[in-house]
Amino acid sequence: MSDGKHGKITRRRFTESVGIASVAAALPRLAVAQSTSSIADRKNALDHIVVIMFENRSFDNVIGRLYGPGEVESFEGVIGKNLTNPIPEWAENGASRKSVEYSVATNMNTPKPDPGEEYPHINTDLFGVMDPKNRFMPLSKMVAPYNAPSPGQQPTMDGFVSDYISAFTAEIGRQPTYEEYAQIMTGYTPTQLPVTSSLARGFATFDHWFCEVPSQTFTNRSFFHAASASGFVINFPPADAFPVHNTAETIFERLEAKGLSWRVYCDAPSPASMTGIIHASRLHGRFATNFLTVADFLEDAKNGRLPNYAFIEPNMWHGHNDMHPPISALLHGLPWDPPSSLLGGEALLAKVYDAVRTSSTSSGSNYLNTLLLVAFDEAGGTYDHVAPPAAPPPDDAAPPGQMGFTFDRSGQRVPAIAISAWIPQRRVVTEEYRHTSLIRTLRERWSLGPPLTARDAVAADIAPILSLDTPRPPEQWPDVTPQPVPPFNTALLPPNLPLSVLGKGIFFGILAFEKSLGAKVPEISRDTDMTGAQAQEIIRNMSLEIFPGLRYSG
Repeated sequence: MSDGKHGKITRRRFTESVGIASVAAALPRLAVAQSTSSIADRKNALDHIVVIMFENRSFDNVIGRLYGPGEVESFEGVIGKNLTNPIPEWAENGASRKSVEYSVATNMNTPKPDPGEEYPHINTDLFGVMDPKNRFMPLSKMVAPYNAPSPGQQPTMDGFVSDYISAFTAEIGRQPTYEEYAQIMTGYTPTQLPVTSSLARGFATFDHWFCEVPSQTFTNRSFFHAASASGFVINFPPADAFPVHNTAETIFERLEAKGLSWRVYCDAPSPASMTGIIHASRLHGRFATNFLTVADFLEDAKNGRLPNYAFIEPNMWHGHNDMHPPISALLHGLPWDPPSSLLGGEALLAKVYDAVRTSSTSSGSNYLNTLLLVAFDEAGGTYDHVAPPAAPPPDDAAPPGQMGFTFDRSGQRVPAIAISAWIPQRRVVTEEYRHTSLIRTLRERWSLGPPLTARDAVAADIAPILSLDTPRPPEQWPDVTPQPVPPFNTALLPPNLPLSVLGKGIFFGILAFEKSLGAKVPEISRDTDMTGAQAQEIIRNMSLEIFPGLRYSG
């Protein structure tokens, strides 16, 4: 495709440029699809499930201010509550204030730096427990029992400030000022996050949806599709924990066994899929066929070709739009973070939502038979005031897992929004749901067999939330307009300069990791002179050898 003046127009550029206009243009066609009685049937409402999962935000942080008292029958938010966390006596700055009150975030890139998100940090957040030996320590130097609570101890949700001061000090090398650590006790308003808030108000919000593990990304994303993480609690070490040793059966395999389709779509320029990495031992044979780009998702939605289950990953790599707080402090100044991953995530969410809303084919996937679920993998150390519940271990007979955790309690409350023509607006689901509710819902919809583990056995089914007798036509769905996304074109490694010592460390670490996934890794000496551009090209080519469907024209 060419415009004759500027040369080739790629599929991705074309899709993005006409995205907003296509919504308005497509709406008149939807009345035709709605009148087709064969597809306007609630029994088909879950023929296609699409999940987009963002990163590291709590419920309070993202939609805690969605409704005020009296706006809806029930909503466990933050407005009208006196929410505070104590300041520890050992804080060098502001300890005389005694506590930090919960307030509104002052910018779209907070908390900065990223809070501690691993198991010992979340233990402190939830229970206020911090072994003095672990104070100001990086994870690698923390000691057992990793700030774990005493048996039977109940979460108090009062350790967020203490842990943030400790983690900040370990990351930056000094204690934070009061203003710096007070940001952990902040969250966003609907005006700041208009897309997410409009969808939450326009459909169903779960105000008691919990992630499965009080820890970080890999273990919670593993539970989302496998109801287990094979005993692993943190991303790494060891580096091969998830790609090699996470052998838990996945819902993807159950779908295939039933002759049903699934795909994982990754937003460009992602060179690899986190879902693929986490479940590599089970899904490696599908890397070349089932892992595609978000541009492919937009085309599949438009043409009615969505699989029975679609999972969308934002870009979680350099320049990420996954809503994750800034992490460049952990990389010693390397420019990993965009100006705001929240704004980038909102823009991506708007595109995905509009694609589902305007899908109007008379056969295949369309707005009448597709559920869009917006989820977050874990809270990532951001504040939430609701205590997580207990949870059954996936396997009662299994020994304690990594760091001695027995997987008998949930992680934090996270945002979850269900979008469907069969869901009324301003619905608040107050019952307990959890990440493994997705597995339960797919099992029930398609008769996929018994629970994967004891965890999804107790998870609630999403199907009852789709309760309308008559579907809502798309012109009654909310219009969403994201805020402008600041540009980010900064190279992670200076392209024309030799790799620094840190750059070489990252480069050879990635080589070793890619090798564990089965990539053909070139033989390169650590003494080899190499520019940033050369290193990034090698990394990208290796990744795309493993995930060829993630190639894109940018």
